[in-house]
Amino acid sequence: MDEDCIRLTSYFRERQRADGRPLSEALTGLYASREVAASIVLRGAEGSSAAVAVSPRPDIEALLGQVVKLSGPGPVTIEQARLLTGDIDPVWLGEEPGEATMLTVHFGRQDRVYQVPAFEAVCELLYRRGIAGATVLPGTDGTLRGQRQHPQFLRHDAGPPLMIIAVGSGNEIGMVLPELGMLFRHPVMTVEKIQVCTRDGQLVSRPQALPAGEPGRMAARLKLTVYTSEAARHEGQPVHRAVDRQLGLAGAGSVTTVHGIWGFHADHAPHGDHFPHRGRHVPVVTTVTGTPERISAAFDAVAALTAGRGLVTVQTVLAVQPAADSAQRPC
Repeated sequence: MDEDCIRLTSYFRERQRADGRPLSEALTGLYASREVAASIVLRGAEGSSAAVAVSPRPDIEALLGQVVKLSGPGPVTIEQARLLTGDIDPVWLGEEPGEATMLTVHFGRQDRVYQVPAFEAVCELLYRRGIAGATVLPGTDGTLRGQRQHPQFLRHDAGPPLMIIAVGSGNEIGMVLPELGMLFRHPVMTVEKIQVCTRDGQLVSRPQALPAGEPGRMAARLKLTVYTSEAARHEGQPVHRAVDRQLGLAGAGSVTTVHGIWGFHADHAPHGDHFPHRGRHVPVVTTVTGTPERISAAFDAVAALTAGRGLVTVQTVLAVQPAADSAQRPC
């Protein structure tokens, strides 16, 4: 099945609460009760954490008001994508110059493909098919096809979900989708267009100007994403910490940094949180959502910090709470 969907993201502080319980639990409980296609809570190593939900447009529109109310002052954004489930055929994903395609795959931590952890099997397939890179992000809570996915005592088949983010050309990703779908009994994947700003430190294009926001409470924003590694250094400190600090100083917006557990980039074979690489070569993803002016102003500093390494992309999102940019304390 191939249908329009919405990715709904709430950014919040780890200790933030709603209805007397942690906000992450309140949001995940709501997503489970509404049986969204998939959701995941990503704990930020630096700055904010994030809760992401994807489902067909009517599902997200029906619960948007409750999510905004639960999230309080934290930013809430939406972005459009295509949801792929069930039997998946090759998809034509044509692109303009400077564009790329972002593929996101949602699945359970305990999922296996021929006795191999699913995240390793997916990364290996994407690597062999020439996809530019992929990162596996671990959730602390979430749902999959309406079912809660979180740690349970004495349940070896339970555990928080995982999410793989892959970036590559539309043609290559479109052709590999049927193979990916065959790895899972009930695949949940999304694809959407993004703009590549830098690749391996080389400038591709600056963040593009955005059209005016939709009327009402919606306002156009840019989401800048930096893909790097824990091993990458800038003046002795991890690049992702330098990026986080620079974005905070620039007041670009709410910053979230999440450590991955597995992944690959370019011709570097999939690797990650296994001995002897534990903690040193895991991928790191940093995102910041802010006004086009602030993201553009911060871009040069980010590009300098990632010179010769990593990937920087940008995409258009809509902020449900435009006032959140000023209400949120810079990270």
